[in-house]
Amino acid sequence: MNIDVVSGLLIPFAGTTLGAAMVFCMRNQLRDSVTHALEGFAAGVMVAASFFSLLAPAIEQSNDMGLFAFVPATLGFLCGAAFLLLLDTVIPHLHIGENEPEGPKTNLKRTTTMVLAVTLHNIPEGMAVGVVYAGWVSGSATISLAGAFSLALGIAIQNFPEGAIISMPLRAAGQSKPKAFGMGMLSGIVEPLAAAVTIVAAHLIVPVLPYLLGFAAGAMMYVVVEELIPEMSAGKHSNLATVIFMLGFALMMMLDVALG
Repeated sequence: MNIDVVSGLLIPFAGTTLGAAMVFCMRNQLRDSVTHALEGFAAGVMVAASFFSLLAPAIEQSNDMGLFAFVPATLGFLCGAAFLLLLDTVIPHLHIGENEPEGPKTNLKRTTTMVLAVTLHNIPEGMAVGVVYAGWVSGSATISLAGAFSLALGIAIQNFPEGAIISMPLRAAGQSKPKAFGMGMLSGIVEPLAAAVTIVAAHLIVPVLPYLLGFAAGAMMYVVVEELIPEMSAGKHSNLATVIFMLGFALMMMLDVALG
């Protein structure tokens, strides 16, 4: 693989790893206000990335379809959401702040289901980075290396707080700092793996790239609507989370426009 591609795929994982490492720097569990703000930021980045980095290029690549240029992005978007709904249904996972896991009944430990929840969250992000880099590798005129890098960087920025959001509760639940860090870090390993698989299949992806860009956007938006927005809006700090959401959206938009 090209060194630019390899580094791009690893940038989001580095964000998760650095965030998980906060468990060594902080003594107490994250306050609710901080958790809500971090979730709002992640949601803002993901919404902006879904449109500017994924849906807009998908529609632009389909311009030759005329009035029906929306079809690939729309079909991909709906299929991506359906795919995450399927994973949400068949994989047991526990969202931060909840007491009962979702999905099928399981005897897995609480900490394991918490990590599975974040891993599910990270799958569409890895797919998004992989699809965009696959588009660049294939020579797509609508995707530049700078644009692919801006998406990877934006995902890495929002992965930093996510790493802390998983490692800190694990520490508070009684895990040692090294184990909490390790589990937080491993929750993000699915991103470069999903991205690498996409890159390897790049020659197969080119004909359906607009559909896959939409697919990744739909999967990311499912995570935002099903998980992040409810969590950031719960309790007393919804206004703070909303403001941080707007800042996250603005940051990702600026990155994509300036670098893309």
